Amino acid sequence: MQTVAVLDFETTGLSPSRGDRATEIAVILLRDGEIVDRYQSLMNAGRRIPSQVVSLTGITNDMVADAPAASKVMSEAARFVGRYPVVAHNAGFDRRFWQAELGLLDIEANQHFACTMLTSRRIYPHAQNHRLSTLVNMLQLPVTGRAHRAMADAEMTAHLWHRLQHDIARTYGVRQVDYALIARVQATSSAKVPTLLRSLGEA
Repeated sequence: MQTVAVLDFETTGLSPSRGDRATEIAVILLRDGEIVDRYQSLMNAGRRIPSQVVSLTGITNDMVADAPAASKVMSEAARFVGRYPVVAHNAGFDRRFWQAELGLLDIEANQHFACTMLTSRRIYPHAQNHRLSTLVNMLQLPVTGRAHRAMADAEMTAHLWHRLQHDIARTYGVRQVDYALIARVQATSSAKVPTLLRSLGEA
């Protein structure tokens, strides 16, 4: 059985290199499609949340003011993730904040990240777009809470990850759709993905 850590951040903005910080993190441990553990917390990184971000996420400055320090939350999150490979939707975004927040604490952040957005672009090229909410609606996955809150987005990403595994296996006859295979799919050009997966299904 393979376990992955499905991760989602909410933040003050788009780029830690411009001083943006995390405001919330959620991590789900997913084992063969089943959620086996969860970690979630708001965090106070001493950075004000712009009003447009408050409107998007519902996370207010008062909520963050009462939250644990970012150092405490990120230390706990790092221990929770451990050596598990990480899954995220638009993983480049979450990876930047993961590395930046842990870098401030001198904690190694060398986990591998797989991206359900990149993989969905290759497996569902016909989708109107590849935002998480669009894919959840298209695939009729469970809507687990308000979008742009970390736990709800992590749960919906976990359902999407499992659905991607199922659809790859069913469509191409691949018996083992594991983390390594999906990482390979996301790194392969869309035009070449069907050939790759058919070859694995025939193997």
